[in-house]
Amino acid sequence: MTKILPQPTLVIVIALLSGLAAGLVPLWHAGDLLVAQALAARTRVVKAKKAQGWDFWTIEIDNLAAELKDEKARVAKQAEQLDLRSARVAAEQQELESLRSQVEAMRREIGEKVIEINADEAKNLRALSQTYANLSPRAAVAIIRELDDTTTVKILSLMKADTIGPIFEEMSKTATPDGTLARRAALLSEKLRLMKAAKAATSS
Repeated sequence: MTKILPQPTLVIVIALLSGLAAGLVPLWHAGDLLVAQALAARTRVVKAKKAQGWDFWTIEIDNLAAELKDEKARVAKQAEQLDLRSARVAAEQQELESLRSQVEAMRREIGEKVIEINADEAKNLRALSQTYANLSPRAAVAIIRELDDTTTVKILSLMKADTIGPIFEEMSKTATPDGTLARRAALLSEKLRLMKAAKAATSS
């Protein structure tokens, strides 16, 4: 049996092709690996850029939100202070109006407190004061309730102190829709005092 030897040229070509194939396989795998690494690196770079851009805007927005919050708080505080100031001014104005009204009332009251007895009415007033002095305090108070303050003070001014005292005491115990006649008794007492003071100043 005769062995057939391959031709030298064919053997060389086959060997070259086999070597080339054996070298291309690792090269192909290395190329795939390089491409994958390049894509991964590119993805990381893009993500990093996006992350940096988002972080940048997030910080700016947070700063702006903080500034707006601080400004809103400052405006709210100023508004609260203005409201408090307005309320204080309104309260002070109301108090001033109340004081003004009280002063005006006191002026009118003072003008009404100084009472004088005319000569032509002195005789009648003395007769009335004598009549009321002979009444019980309750009966005198019942009549005084129907008289105005000026007439009452004139009559009381002609009475003795020990007669006026029980009358005022009875007034303080006499019930009225507003409470008692104690306030009117105090007012009459003050007017009586001023009347006697003015009379004493005139005669001195």
